[in-house]
Amino acid sequence: MSDSFSDREKSFEAKQKMDDEMKFKAISRRNKLLGEWAAEKMGMEGSEIEAYAKTVVIADLEEPGDDDVLRKVLGDFESRSIEMSEDEVRDQLERLMGVAMEQLKDAFEALGKDHG
Repeated sequence: MSDSFSDREKSFEAKQKMDDEMKFKAISRRNKLLGEWAAEKMGMEGSEIEAYAKTVVIADLEEPGDDDVLRKVLGDFESRSIEMSEDEVRDQLERLMGVAMEQLKDAFEALGKDHG
């Protein structure tokens, strides 16, 4: 295998690893934002919001995909007799993914050109 091919392969693998890490961070940030949104809808304030948001982030570790997060948030709404449809929560997930990506992009750009 030539050095050029090996270098390209290593570069591709490094980029894939970075992309996977960014996706994981974006999903975690999105889930935190969703938790904050849901906590506010449930009437929580201050430190309660942050604590609840953490439980939403942790809930995502149960299984691949968003179903575990949806179950958590919708179950909590239901237990507090707050009407919220799955579609409404899914819409928030989608909207907040964009917000999370922007926040991460801004944080990455703040690192400067040395991290490009």
